Parts: sequence; C-alpha cells; structure tokens
Amino acid sequence: MGKERYVEIKVFGQTYTVKTDEEEDYIRRVAQHVNEKMEEVLKKTRSVSTLNVAILTALNIADDLLRERDKREALVKEVQTKSKNLVEQIELKMSGKEAKNISTAE
Repeated sequence: MGKERYVEIKVFGQTYTVKTDEEEDYIRRVAQHVNEKMEEVLKKTRSVSTLNVAILTALNIADDLLRERDKREALVKEVQTKSKNLVEQIELKMSGKEAKNISTAE
C-alpha cells in the first residue's frame, strides 16, 4: 500500500475513477477480474440488463470468496491439529529421553 491516488478503470463498458491507496496494477487486476466474471455471467444468462448481470456477478464473486475462506479455515485447522500432534510427539519423546537420562545418572 502507498499513498492515495485516483485510478481510472473500465468495468463492463463503464469508466470509473477509483480513489485508492493500492497500487494501480492491483486495481486494474481487480477490474479485469470483475470484467471476466461479468462476461461469464453474460454468456450463461439471457439477461441484457446491466443491473442483473452486475448482481449475478456479485453473487458469484461472493460465493467464490466464501468457498475460499472455508478452504482456508479447513487448512488452518488441519495445520493446527498436525502441529499440536507433532508437539505432543516431540514432548513425549523428550520426556522419555529425560527419564532415561535421569535413571542412567542414578
């Protein structure tokens, strides 16, 4: 992130000026993604209403986002579980070695 700037983008044939502190390339990628999603919706529906295409596109993008969040959450839980198991195994091995070292020292 940097300083605020204005970036002109085109979405579905309309030009918008976006005030942002993100890099211009990033905002252009976002606009490109929205355009691609809108084109997908347009191909799959018979609707010529820009509003309908925009709403369906928003729903599709929200669905994608929520699915990715769910995947991320599942991966985080899996990593936490595996990490906990590894720590338990290490502690078990370490406590076993300590017990051997104590009995050997006696």
